[in-house]
Amino acid sequence: MTRIAFIGLGNMGGGMAANQAKAGHDVAAFDLSPAALERAAEAGCRTVASVAEAVKDAEIVITMLPAGPHVLSVYSEQIIGAAPSSALLLDCSTIDVETARKVAGLAKEAGYAFADAPVSGGTAAADAGTLAFMVGCDEVDFARVEPALDPMSRITIRAGDHGAGQAAKICNNMLLGISMVGTCEAIALAEKLGLEPERFFEIASKSSGQCWSVSNYYPWAGPVPTAPSNREYEGGFATAMMLKDLKLAQDAAAKAGATTPLGAQAEALYALFNGLGYGGKDFSAMVQMLRGRLDTLAQ
Repeated sequence: MTRIAFIGLGNMGGGMAANQAKAGHDVAAFDLSPAALERAAEAGCRTVASVAEAVKDAEIVITMLPAGPHVLSVYSEQIIGAAPSSALLLDCSTIDVETARKVAGLAKEAGYAFADAPVSGGTAAADAGTLAFMVGCDEVDFARVEPALDPMSRITIRAGDHGAGQAAKICNNMLLGISMVGTCEAIALAEKLGLEPERFFEIASKSSGQCWSVSNYYPWAGPVPTAPSNREYEGGFATAMMLKDLKLAQDAAAKAGATTPLGAQAEALYALFNGLGYGGKDFSAMVQMLRGRLDTLAQ
């Protein structure tokens, strides 16, 4: 049994912490939300009243927080110096590369092993323990990182040194956002041309248009039973979260001098969809905006 502190029990963190408890570990869980703490307790975690209490004797500290400023604040003010210096620190939040490297520097200065380890897979994978982890860490530390993530993971890949995990996540989700817009546009056009979206799936999923957005997450109800399109676009990966990741990608592109015109267009479309009040819907609900059928979506 490993002593794990888990900070951040939201849509993703709650399922992740539950899987650590299911694996037999002693999980000290903290969140600002009483409801999140209650769910964590029901899942077998030991809830605590503060970050300091969670990390005081932890062997592994895992954080899943909303954005870069939260990560920097929690690590610099509440974790570093409060957790044992022997603890492995793992941040699974999706944040900007610069902040990830800054936190890594602070942790290393204080004698900690640290990794940025953002995830791919959404809430269903978080609950099932089948997330993909993209890790940025010192090579020597990866042997500790991989087993620590195993109860939550389908695959764990070291992307490179500190910040590389965030770089991989940002680039991957920019690609996903672009491919989903393309899939939604194709469905909308197919329908206008008299081709049933279900039949288009049969064709696209087995031809050159095949991609993850088609085969695993088709935005039209029916062909992929596990996709959020079968649940009125509830659950999955919220539009607001996709927009956050696309903004991170555009910020990174501007700083790096990279040209990402399709990434910029995808960000603009998701910003529009989010601004219309659909930020809580799965990002694949974009198909209804492109069809001109927002009336089918409940806000």
